Amino acid sequence: MAAGRARRLLGSLWIALLLGQPDPAGAAARSGSQSPLAGSLVKTFTPFYFLVEPTDVLSVRGASVIMNCSAYCETSPKIEWKKDGTFLNLVSDDRRQLLPDGSLLINSVVHSKHNKPDEGYYQCVATVESLGTIVSRTAKLTVAGLPRFSSQPEASSVSKGSSAILNCEVNADLAPFVRWEQDRQPVLLDERVFKLPSGALIISNATDTDGGLYRCVIESGGTPKYSDEAELKVLPDPEEPQDLMFVRQPSSLTKLTGQSAVFPCVAVGFPVPYMRWTRNEEELITEGSGRFLLLAGGSLEISEVTEQDAGTYTCIADNGNDTIEAQAELTVQVPPEFLKRPANIYAHESMDIVFECEVTGKPTPTVKWVKNGDMVIPSDYFKIIKEHNLQVLGLVKSDEGFYQCIAENDVGNAQAGAQLIILDLAPATTGPLPSAPRDVVATLVSTRFIRLTWRTPVSDPQGDNLTYSIFYTKEGINRERVENTSRPGETQVMIQNLMPETVYVFRVVAQNKHGPGESSAPLKVATQPEVQLPGPAPNIRASATSPTSVTVTWETPLSGNGEIQNYKLYYMEKGQDTEQDVDVAGLSYTINGLKKYTEYSFRVVAYNKHGPGVSTQDVVVRTLSDVPSAPPQNLTLEVRNSKSIMLHWQPPPAGTHSGQITGYKIRYRKVSRKSDVTESIGGTQLYQLIEGLERGTEYSFRVAALTVNGTGPATDWVSAETFESDLDETRVPEVPSSLHVRPLVTSIVVSWTPPENQNIVVRGYAIGYGIGSPHAQTIKVDYKQRYYTIENLDPSSHYVITLKAFNNVGEGIPLYESAVTRPHSDTSEVDLFVINAPYTPVPDPSPMMPPVGVQASILSHDTIRITWADNSLPKNQKITDARYYTVRWKTNIPANTKYKTANATTLSYLVTGLKPNTLYEFSVMVTKGRRSSTWSMTAHGTTFELVPTSPPKDVTVVSKEGKPRTIIVNWQPPSEANGKITGYIIYYSTDVNAEIHDWVIEPVVGNRLTHQIQELTLDTPYYFKIQARNSKGMGPMSEAVQFRTPKAESSDKMPNDQASGSAGKGSRPMDIGPDYKPPLGGSNSPHGSPTSPLDSNMLLVIIVSVGVITIVIVVIVAVFCTRRTTSHQKKKRAACKSVNGSHKYKGNSKDVKPPDLWIHHERLELKPIDKSPDPNPIMTDTPIPRNSQDITPVDNSMDSNIHQRRNSYRGHESEDSMSTLAGRRGMRPKMMMPFDSQPPQQSVRNTPSTDTMPASSSQTCTDHQDLESTTGSYLANAQEEDSAQNLPTAHVRPSHPLKSFAVPAVPPAGSTYDPALPSTPLLTQQAPAHPVHSVKTASIGTLGRTRPPMPVVVPSAPDVQETTRMLEDSESNYEPDELTKEMAHLEGLMKDLNAITTA
Repeated sequence: MAAGRARRLLGSLWIALLLGQPDPAGAAARSGSQSPLAGSLVKTFTPFYFLVEPTDVLSVRGASVIMNCSAYCETSPKIEWKKDGTFLNLVSDDRRQLLPDGSLLINSVVHSKHNKPDEGYYQCVATVESLGTIVSRTAKLTVAGLPRFSSQPEASSVSKGSSAILNCEVNADLAPFVRWEQDRQPVLLDERVFKLPSGALIISNATDTDGGLYRCVIESGGTPKYSDEAELKVLPDPEEPQDLMFVRQPSSLTKLTGQSAVFPCVAVGFPVPYMRWTRNEEELITEGSGRFLLLAGGSLEISEVTEQDAGTYTCIADNGNDTIEAQAELTVQVPPEFLKRPANIYAHESMDIVFECEVTGKPTPTVKWVKNGDMVIPSDYFKIIKEHNLQVLGLVKSDEGFYQCIAENDVGNAQAGAQLIILDLAPATTGPLPSAPRDVVATLVSTRFIRLTWRTPVSDPQGDNLTYSIFYTKEGINRERVENTSRPGETQVMIQNLMPETVYVFRVVAQNKHGPGESSAPLKVATQPEVQLPGPAPNIRASATSPTSVTVTWETPLSGNGEIQNYKLYYMEKGQDTEQDVDVAGLSYTINGLKKYTEYSFRVVAYNKHGPGVSTQDVVVRTLSDVPSAPPQNLTLEVRNSKSIMLHWQPPPAGTHSGQITGYKIRYRKVSRKSDVTESIGGTQLYQLIEGLERGTEYSFRVAALTVNGTGPATDWVSAETFESDLDETRVPEVPSSLHVRPLVTSIVVSWTPPENQNIVVRGYAIGYGIGSPHAQTIKVDYKQRYYTIENLDPSSHYVITLKAFNNVGEGIPLYESAVTRPHSDTSEVDLFVINAPYTPVPDPSPMMPPVGVQASILSHDTIRITWADNSLPKNQKITDARYYTVRWKTNIPANTKYKTANATTLSYLVTGLKPNTLYEFSVMVTKGRRSSTWSMTAHGTTFELVPTSPPKDVTVVSKEGKPRTIIVNWQPPSEANGKITGYIIYYSTDVNAEIHDWVIEPVVGNRLTHQIQELTLDTPYYFKIQARNSKGMGPMSEAVQFRTPKAESSDKMPNDQASGSAGKGSRPMDIGPDYKPPLGGSNSPHGSPTSPLDSNMLLVIIVSVGVITIVIVVIVAVFCTRRTTSHQKKKRAACKSVNGSHKYKGNSKDVKPPDLWIHHERLELKPIDKSPDPNPIMTDTPIPRNSQDITPVDNSMDSNIHQRRNSYRGHESEDSMSTLAGRRGMRPKMMMPFDSQPPQQSVRNTPSTDTMPASSSQTCTDHQDLESTTGSYLANAQEEDSAQNLPTAHVRPSHPLKSFAVPAVPPAGSTYDPALPSTPLLTQQAPAHPVHSVKTASIGTLGRTRPPMPVVVPSAPDVQETTRMLEDSESNYEPDELTKEMAHLEGLMKDLNAITTA
């Protein structure tokens, strides 16, 4: 029977899939009612709901009450009533009867002290046969108690115009039945006279007619009950003012949303007070607000209360003479409301469904579920999930009916329902059905899951189009659940969420397009028993017993599952990541040796013979506070005047506070009278001005920190002497005694000495400067400063500088000096030019000696302690005067000239806030009174390392050419490495959202910036992250970089896929154009792959042969031309020698190195080429531009792109260690050469962007040095000169052990060259502002990877006249005897070249 039901279910599922309906297995709770599942016998939902539900009722004894209820259904429902959860028998009840609409009528409510049969909770129950049952919300019937007064009115008096209150306190349920009488007549209520909800009567703005006898009456049915009478007297206005006082203050209220709230507030006094209200300390506007009404006497009424009205309300009475306030809280409660109601659901047997229900309210409501009027008790198949939702597993026919979600809290309840219909299954379509699956076995059995596998049915051995449903249930339970395979042809499934040590019965059914087939034989499988580990220890508590100890207690785990052997107590300081533990045999333990006033977390794990159990939750406790364990730091004294001294200090070091610092205790005394100590306790500020001191007296001070526990240790005594007399500030300072200026190229160092009359206060100095006038810029510095550097000046410019001392009265007389900044070319350290009067410094009468023995002690990654000695102190180094020390520090970087400074009055200072793993330099100076020393010798210290605080940057991913399954990851070190990087970790995954522990890890050593990852899947997106590591730990990860591998392993696919970080960097190949030619000497492969060793050797022989022939021809022509030197040229050569000296090269001949030769085609000119000292394998240097026609890049837009590609590959090339000749041939860099057959039609002159110095007469004879790059630079500064035509050429430097041969450009007349300028990388030069000739390019060789072609701009030759002058100049460079020596050297070089090529 079960098999037949399964076949019908699978048939309906199959039809549902064909018709595109949702899969029944996914039929969880829907947001709305579902449509009938396709292939099922249609059965529609039946509307069944309450039109009216009962509400809470307040009644009195003997009255009649109606509890309303009405339900709707197509078939009239049967209405019944429950009271306090029990059905009422209304047939034999003569007082209670059911009305036709379903309401309940209660006649003559019975209520006494011992008999309350009618008071309670009522619920309406509606039932329709064969459909189901629904229940209403519960409603409370409250019967008012017997009339009783808790307070009665008392005789009182009121002044005219004032307010009075008459009390009549009764039970809250009787308050609505209270009314008032005056002189036995009903009191008419209005805006002036009104009754509070509690029953009290308030009369405002009293008149004579308000006097009389008052009483309150309770009319709750039956005989009215009267209170005592009380007389109210109305008095005339008082002549004297009366104190302001409250006769009724507001009290806190709790109200439901929608109700009204009244805060009574009555105040009396003379003059009559004005009443106003605030809410949460904000003025409350009552006029015209609608919901907020100010009642007579000052009471506040809030109608239709909302949640936003909750808060603190303050009643303020003000009569001009006095103001009084009273506060009360308003708490707003909200009955349950539905955010999502359950939805009707269609389902089949064996399916799992979920009814969703979301509610809100205040207090938070609880939720329970009812099925057909009966409470749903949670079990293995009925579960409450996500707090409010009901899940039903393995549906059976009896589960059909109405389900209701009932939410309730302290102030109300509500219900919402939905219908569940179990559909009958339609018969399967005609056609062959599959037979039963074969060999169903459990291949993996655990405590809570089982994996089943099987073979395809005999009827369909391939089984590619078959899907399977697995039915399972607990043994002996008739509820069967179903699990479907995820895709056709799959023959295994994982059944999860099972119970440990339980027997389950499984069977498998296959289905094809015609429907479900036969079921397999039942398979019984028992899950594994769960290891019996202890549960968490309950009631764990931690309490601090002292500043260094905590006692932790707990109880035995409730689910012990075996004898507890011992416990392990874990504890950890809050904010740390290292947990400590201790073994405990009992149920408590005291941990000693903890830090004072520090938070710790504790947890307990119980152990039995099976191992550790479940850990408890962490409990956090702070150790008790104590007195500070260290004194404040860096106490400094500043003498303000003759009667006051300012103290500054810093708190004790972190970790030594031992509690909350509540203040500081300052003790001071005269040095001459050490027994007379004065104490001053201040707040938590880090400074204190001590006033009322004696003139010219030396005082000692010490500071100690305070906590609630007492006073900590104090600092050492620090002394300072007050001034004999206060300095004069009734007039401006006098002129500074001296002014010294020292000009540099772009700055001027100004130094000075203070005015000779030091009895006048100097607050600071004003420095003015400008070209020709000192009024262009003004800078003010502190009075302690004695020098200043004026920055950002123009070279070779005349500046006028003025210095004035100033105080609060004004600026004094200025002192003037002039200076000329040095020219750009002046790099010497010649002191200065001083125009006008020479400088004569005024010596200090007693100069201070600078501190000595400055030492830097490294304490942490951001803290260094500086200590020093002062030779001007006694041998015991005790400071007894008012001197102080200034410590300055900066990073030891030449470009960094900014110092930070701090003052100290002891011989040490703690410098904090430094950068990790950074070298700092420190120096100290001493100041006493108005005199200061020079800075001491510097001390250096490098802070400790810290974990990297930034990720690796510039992460790029490219595929390896010819190996689409291999990629290359490149990156740069972190910006904030905080130490030497010892390694990297590359994470990669196909799922960017996966947990990081699921990513694949590739470690890389720290000196590498590139890594290959092989055997990846084709056409798959991968995500990469990189993490740097130093000796202190791991840094943060970089952003995920995406890269998709190529679709197929094609030999003609160029790996242009490249990805980088969020900036989305990439590279694009240059447009080659239609005139592209294959690389010279390489293969025709579009990859530009390396040539074979044989082709490389042949190419090398051809190049060397052509080079030898060319050199021989050039040498012969050069010798011939040299012998034809004219007498005019000889004279010119002599003139050049008289200007430049007899040396041939710039600089001494002993410094000349002959590693390379530049060969001139017109005249033989051999020049030494110095190797560039830069060993960086990443950057590519180029020779320095030698004239206005040197090469600049064609397109600036390519600079960053090319530079990025070059940096990415360089690091990888260096790792490949291509040091052999064969390696160099195979990995020759790609080079660009022009292939234009026609010369340019016009001459274009490109001017470098760098500033040039003025030309001089000797510059045409200056020899120029050429720098050779050590990294295979792309050089293109060769130039051939011809008066007839300008042939564009390019100088290509190959990666070959042989030295480079090239044609140097001859500088035109008037051009300049500064050999002191640094070499500039080609890629960083600025493009010219005017057009450049376009040059066709071709690729020579390859790097083994695709790179964009490197553009080479070929300049045109100089004009004919200029060329003639240049040739004449160049002819005078060498004498015939010098040329003979160079020829001999060249022959030796040629022999070496031939030996290499033949080898």
